[in-house]
Amino acid sequence: MRGMKLFNLNDPGWGRGQQNQDNTPPEKPNSAGGPPDLDEVWRDFNKRLSGLFGRRGGGGGPRRPSGGGLPSLPGPSPKFVLLVIIAAILLWLASGFMIVQEGQVAVVTRFGKYVHTLSPGLQWRWPSPIENSQDVNIAQLRTFEVGFRGSSRNKVLSESLMLTNDENIVDVQFVVQYRLRADGAPAYLFNTSQPDESVRQAAETAMREIVGRKPMDFVLYSGRTEVATEVQELAQSILDRYETGIQISTVAIQNVQPPEQVQAAFDDAVKAGQDRERQINEGNAYASKVLPEAEGQAARMIQESEGYSAKVIGEAQGNTSRFDSIATEYAKAPDITRDRIYLETMQDILSDTAKVMIDAPVGNNMLYLPLDKIMNQVGSGKGGSSNSGSGDAGSSSSSSSTVSAAASAQASSSKGSSSSPASSTRGSVPSGLNGLMSSPYSN
Repeated sequence: MRGMKLFNLNDPGWGRGQQNQDNTPPEKPNSAGGPPDLDEVWRDFNKRLSGLFGRRGGGGGPRRPSGGGLPSLPGPSPKFVLLVIIAAILLWLASGFMIVQEGQVAVVTRFGKYVHTLSPGLQWRWPSPIENSQDVNIAQLRTFEVGFRGSSRNKVLSESLMLTNDENIVDVQFVVQYRLRADGAPAYLFNTSQPDESVRQAAETAMREIVGRKPMDFVLYSGRTEVATEVQELAQSILDRYETGIQISTVAIQNVQPPEQVQAAFDDAVKAGQDRERQINEGNAYASKVLPEAEGQAARMIQESEGYSAKVIGEAQGNTSRFDSIATEYAKAPDITRDRIYLETMQDILSDTAKVMIDAPVGNNMLYLPLDKIMNQVGSGKGGSSNSGSGDAGSSSSSSSTVSAAASAQASSSKGSSSSPASSTRGSVPSGLNGLMSSPYSN
């Protein structure tokens, strides 16, 4: 019992050679609640690792290094290395799969050089470092403002003040909207260093050039739409020249006004211009109303004058033709023609009176008053009422004396100028008058 030495489990030098008398290390007592032996744990781990690499452990277990360090691990087997390499290659290839979102494209570069563009969907490319990809949104509508930021009150005068053709300064604020073309993603990434800033500069340059060609009134009032269209076309041509892959969608002019320093004077000029336009419009409306009426009256007067001219010319031509025919007949038989004309004239004169003038061949002329015909006219309503008939009779008596005197003078002149055969001819031509002279009351 004296040769035995007790060791404290908490002694830090337990199990070491300096504190033991013999060379054999003391065994750690196994207690139910104590920690496991480190040597046993290390040996168990070494066996498991050797079995994993295809080696079986010997009876003695792994060798400890002579210097007291950890034991050396066995080398891996070739099969395991091959499996690890194949798994790594498959994982590397699988990392080339990618999903391109809708509205985007993937621009693929191989060792930094552009190769192709991938459309939306599940795509594959060679993994890095052979190929790399960059997603570009081609459906996004990009917008920027020129001359203001956010609100028209937040002006940027260095961008908005422009010179017109008539040497006036205007404050132009406009908005540009653009997007990428379907095949413009590579050009957008590689052809220009700052493509968005290129669009801004191109739009501002185009606006200054177009405004510089137009007068101030055209830019302020009637030409906004035309100016915006021309700016969009010019800016697009500049971007196409530099191959940016950008398509300008809209150029909208938000506000155009003169500088604030001359705003009051310009407002007065605008009011004067509006008054002028109003007066011009009123004058055009009055002219549109009066001119058609005047043209209609002129056309009516022209037609009436043409009708009157045609009527007078026709009557004159008819009178001329009738006179020519009478002259021809008169040249053939002057006496007969003269008597016929006399009788026709007297018939026209006496057709409107109720008295009858009888030209007797011998003796004085006799005036016949046919009362029965007068009564018939009164009864049929042609002569009017009895009072008016008596009045007509009274008035016709005064006029009949004048007609009778004229007829007597004409008859005496014709008798004095003509020979006896002519008077006999006058007595023989009106056969109806001979019967009336023989029996004046036969009717």
